[in-house]
Amino acid sequence: MYAMERHEHIMDALARTGRVSVADLAAELDVTPETIRRDLDALERAGHVRRVHGGAVGAGRASLAETTVLERTERHTDAKRAIAQAALALVPPTFTGAILLDAGTTTGALAEALAGWQPEPGIAPLTVYTNSVPIAALLHGNANLIVRIIGGTVRGVTSAAVGPTAIAQLADIRPDIAFLGTNGVSAEFGLSTPDELEAEVKRAMVERSRLAVVLVDASKHDDEALHRFAGLDEVDVLITDAPPGPALANALDDAEVEVRVA
Repeated sequence: MYAMERHEHIMDALARTGRVSVADLAAELDVTPETIRRDLDALERAGHVRRVHGGAVGAGRASLAETTVLERTERHTDAKRAIAQAALALVPPTFTGAILLDAGTTTGALAEALAGWQPEPGIAPLTVYTNSVPIAALLHGNANLIVRIIGGTVRGVTSAAVGPTAIAQLADIRPDIAFLGTNGVSAEFGLSTPDELEAEVKRAMVERSRLAVVLVDASKHDDEALHRFAGLDEVDVLITDAPPGPALANALDDAEVEVRVA
């Protein structure tokens, strides 16, 4: 097989799975691992992949890669809606207490589902804290929701309030459930995000909540961004749209994280 054919096979595999390993590619193509490493080096120089331990991922999955809320809203929409519906089951009409919604598009899908939330007769309105400007704007019109905004400096990329003001406000609350987004979840690194300030806010959300629930679509499984904000053993529930791979599934099980597949 010519190098060009191997490169096409590698790129096709990346498009299907988001990650390739040297060992698997060598077995599939019946070549040596050294040949695959040279292929990955060539693809990385061309800007098509990014080398990681044991293989490669797509070039767009760098530790600092970050897209805007608008761009991410159009991606994996069915998966995010399914995850949101599964998360909504944790906030039934009989729920009494307060929840915290992190900024993000998957938590935004949950906010869309919550926009029509109604309690059963005799149940008090639901208190919702959020550091997301779009989520606050979406929810504030529902009289059954008491929306409280976590303030701070708003990042243009994610529309999330971050910084010392946000951290100080989070220190003074204890929500019953925090619903968090993440840019990556991996067996070794845990939960991570590209921006240091957002990582600090997410870390505070995990620490302050009674129940930490992570909403993450399968495209982020086994991915790692620059800043870790929680280990797997620091969260309680992970809601996703497809079963995690063996390594991540075992790590989640060891950390006693409940995994719900929407």
